[in-house]
Amino acid sequence: MKTFKSGNRINQGTYKSFQPNKINQQWGIEDMEVLNLLSQADRQLGRLDMYSEYIPNIELFISMHVLKEATQSSKIEGTKTNIEDALLDKEDVNDEKRDDWEEVQNYIEALNSAIKNLEKLPFSSRLIRETHKILLQGVRGKHKLPGEFRSSQNWIGGASINDATFIPPIHSSINEYMGDLENFAHNSESFFPDLLKIALIHYQFETIHPFLDGNGRVGRLMITLYLVEKGILKKPILYLSDFFERNRILYYDNLTKVREKDDLSQWFKFFLVGVIETTKSGINTFDSILKLQKEVEIKLQTLGSRSHNAQLILNHLFQKPIIDAQKVKELTSLSSPSVYKLIDELEKLEILTEITGAKRGKIYSFREYTRLFK
Repeated sequence: MKTFKSGNRINQGTYKSFQPNKINQQWGIEDMEVLNLLSQADRQLGRLDMYSEYIPNIELFISMHVLKEATQSSKIEGTKTNIEDALLDKEDVNDEKRDDWEEVQNYIEALNSAIKNLEKLPFSSRLIRETHKILLQGVRGKHKLPGEFRSSQNWIGGASINDATFIPPIHSSINEYMGDLENFAHNSESFFPDLLKIALIHYQFETIHPFLDGNGRVGRLMITLYLVEKGILKKPILYLSDFFERNRILYYDNLTKVREKDDLSQWFKFFLVGVIETTKSGINTFDSILKLQKEVEIKLQTLGSRSHNAQLILNHLFQKPIIDAQKVKELTSLSSPSVYKLIDELEKLEILTEITGAKRGKIYSFREYTRLFK
């Protein structure tokens, strides 16, 4: 890495684009700090992955991890939707928040679709484009070529290209760069640790900036896709957007340092610290979920004959911790009076909390659970 050169600024007439050097080559690591962090990150990832095997019904909890990732990744791009907003149905969202809400829902759909597509598609430009198409459908970027690499120049920062803080490579080189990135992802001849590989892929993708919009969200989503495809994670339970959001300035500064100072080691260190912190947080969250599960199930036992229907509701709440009377009726097939009686019991047990303050159309939250993801 000591000989690493990020690329060059090439005159395109009225501006200079940054043309990164290709990454599908032999890599070596000499920085002991990077190797030490890599060892820690691998150990923590192994611990986190263990939960996907030993936690019963882990699929119930993955949806909340995806929801948190969607809100945090979109937040980096300027949306203001929080977890509580994202859980609501569209008709329950305030008009001024609806655009942000739809972007978060698109992210959830894009990620779920991409994970499913990994069963038949490799980590590839095609997978990335299909994911991008879902991400931008029907929202603010819908006119910016969803699912297609850009055919014009873009830039980052500044009111125009003339005062931009960064100008990515010229559009005619995108296919070549993305082909190189894809080849590097699947290069089995030259060994490079997978965590450093995806760190480098993420940097290169954000530098190429192959789409007119949505590059940041797709780039962050790619991290999880890569780890799942390589079998490092059996389930999609690691998401770095929360770490990147809390350290947003450092995130952008470290990407910039690679381009301007050829400082790839610092980016690797930042990325690996993110993996370590995020995996530790994920482990704590799963421990807290298991503890909460036991506590709530003990409470349900006090309901006697109603405990079976209460358990049906609880299974739903662990997947989507928000509910109304109609949904309770669907899940339990109870009469309306019995539905409201059961909801009342769950409120008394402090499992459900009414969050609208309305007399009709009441919505209830499983707040002890959502709190674990904040």
